[in-house]
Amino acid sequence: MTDDDSPEKRRLAQETKDERQVWYFLAYFLFGIHFIAFVMIYAVRHAK
Repeated sequence: MTDDDSPEKRRLAQETKDERQVWYFLAYFLFGIHFIAFVMIYAVRHAK
């Protein structure tokens, strides 16, 4: 019985890890996009 549970638990742990990496990537991506947008807005507003 433990042999049947082991691959399932391993798969679930890997899935959770992958999902966490996707959320981190998404968070950094969205933060980067907004940071660039604010810098561009600042540059346009302060252009001579």
